[in-house]
Amino acid sequence: MRVRVLALIACAVSLLIACGDKPQTMGGSSSDTAAYQGVANSFAAPGWKAGDKANWEQSLKARALYGQNEYSRSAASK
Repeated sequence: MRVRVLALIACAVSLLIACGDKPQTMGGSSSDTAAYQGVANSFAAPGWKAGDKANWEQSLKARALYGQNEYSRSAASK
């Protein structure tokens, strides 16, 4: 009987410890802006203007078509 009570208490304690988990964030600030609004560093693509949604969408289409599409890259190499 005493073993069951101790096991029940151990389970309850472990469940309560799990509820106290801290949020796992990267720190810093959170970004609530759209992706096409841009970045304030030198990692943006050359020629791209921050805030230009049409240019952003065009860049994504070109990237998907030419840069990351394995079918088009393998067809061009044949």
